[in-house]
Amino acid sequence: MSILSVFRVTRAVAYGITSTLVVSAFVALPLRAQSSKATLPPTLLVQITVDQLRPDYFDRYAPQLTGGLGRLMRQGARFTNAYHDHATTETAPGHATLWSGRFPSHTGVVLNEIGVADPQSPLLFGRGGGASPYRFRGSALFDWVRTNDQFSRALSVSRKDRGAILPLGRAKQEVFWYSLDGRFTTSHYYADTLPSWVQRFNATNFTAKYLGTQWNTLLPASEYPERDSVAIESQGKDFLFPHTLSADQRAGTFDFTEFPWMDDVTVDLALAGVTAMELGKGPTIDVLAVSLSTTDAVGHRYGPDSRELHDQVLRVDRALGRLIDSLYKLRDSTRIVFALGADHGVAPFPELHFAGTDPDRGRVDPRPVIDSARSALAARGVEGDALLLQSGIISLDRARLAMRGVNADSVVESVRRAMLQRHGVLRVDRVPQLAASAARGDKIARRWLHSVPPDLHAVLTVTLEPYFYWYTTRYATHGTPHDYDAHIPMLFMGPMFVPGTYTGPVRSVDIAPTLAAAIGIEPTEPVDGRVLTEALRSKSRQKTSKP
Repeated sequence: MSILSVFRVTRAVAYGITSTLVVSAFVALPLRAQSSKATLPPTLLVQITVDQLRPDYFDRYAPQLTGGLGRLMRQGARFTNAYHDHATTETAPGHATLWSGRFPSHTGVVLNEIGVADPQSPLLFGRGGGASPYRFRGSALFDWVRTNDQFSRALSVSRKDRGAILPLGRAKQEVFWYSLDGRFTTSHYYADTLPSWVQRFNATNFTAKYLGTQWNTLLPASEYPERDSVAIESQGKDFLFPHTLSADQRAGTFDFTEFPWMDDVTVDLALAGVTAMELGKGPTIDVLAVSLSTTDAVGHRYGPDSRELHDQVLRVDRALGRLIDSLYKLRDSTRIVFALGADHGVAPFPELHFAGTDPDRGRVDPRPVIDSARSALAARGVEGDALLLQSGIISLDRARLAMRGVNADSVVESVRRAMLQRHGVLRVDRVPQLAASAARGDKIARRWLHSVPPDLHAVLTVTLEPYFYWYTTRYATHGTPHDYDAHIPMLFMGPMFVPGTYTGPVRSVDIAPTLAAAIGIEPTEPVDGRVLTEALRSKSRQKTSKP
């Protein structure tokens, strides 16, 4: 008997089916497959996140997209007016939101700083701190899948820990990320040892062939309209092609994350896992989550309008093309569902957006305001960390102020007024007033409202003028509620989706409930998104029954 047959017997026994019925089911399966193959439910759901992938890249580079991005764009359902509807457009909240259908205010994953870091879940090995989804609240798409069928399994891979962890929520499945020493690792939250197939993958020393290698353009230089001599890129160092990865093993494996080959290796690991775990072989629905992070690294270092970013997007296209083609060879293509999104966008360097020669142009320095407020609190016996500014959110520990007899509302108002005086600050909102402003149609207030859980101790939100950065940031970045950071690609592909371009407004929280409807399951809790029925074939909305 094959492994799959054993798996089906085990599954049937778990559902209380007698051995006679099990045999009957096996006899009937080939007949059903022959007579109504198109109606069979999917067995593999592929969640793809490309870190910092802006939707305008699809149009900008369309003729050159001949791989996975091109296939998804031309053969799938593409939503061109999709946005994250939260303000903290960073990696951790983006990944958590995409695959849970809920805003950061509900997932609890608000910022990268308070994303997945967890000293109580140390890595099995490698460089980097411990990590787990302990801050993540509620359920994600895979939880809904497994609630529908307890035998469903998942694999999630990424260069980043948060990119691997958060697409599956709190589920303890197979989750792996790059440890900066040339190996993929995980934390003790998930396992005490690596499965043998990951050990074998690491044993190939997959970075070795890249050490000392040059990254040059994939196409002839004439195919790239961007200048390759912009000194602001890469902080003025190594901003011309080709770029060489250090031949030193320690330095090279560390810097490997900023070269396109990192995505290729991530795809290799994903495919090795699909084969080893037999994901998508049926009869359950399994989940493969792949988060490609190099576009974020390249975008930060060279900017969204660089030749390097252009080349990186073309390489992502090829890598995803290989992923899709390989999965179609391994599994029945009519039983695979793909969805692609991004965790955030990115803004250009202020030096390239704002005229002038001032090296600090387009930047906001909040330190005089925060330092002054902390000094005033210290004079009253309140430690400085009672007041924090993180990614535009100002939080205040009111209880500590109350113990010293300090009026918290006075402190909040003083900080609000002072911050509004800083050049480049667009607005400073009181958190308790966000709901009322959002109800009046204030988009920025609504996005901040969706970013702040009630227990965060947040008192103010600071929104910078469009395209302004915080003072300390010297690389291209993101993280604001403005559309250029919130606008993302959203694409679906599979037999239950109607291909085409959809221009109506949609939100990132719509992806998870739409996928749930497509594969015939329901969320196990209320979600913030809606089912995008306009892209679903009617039969896909019917709930899949268990065999």
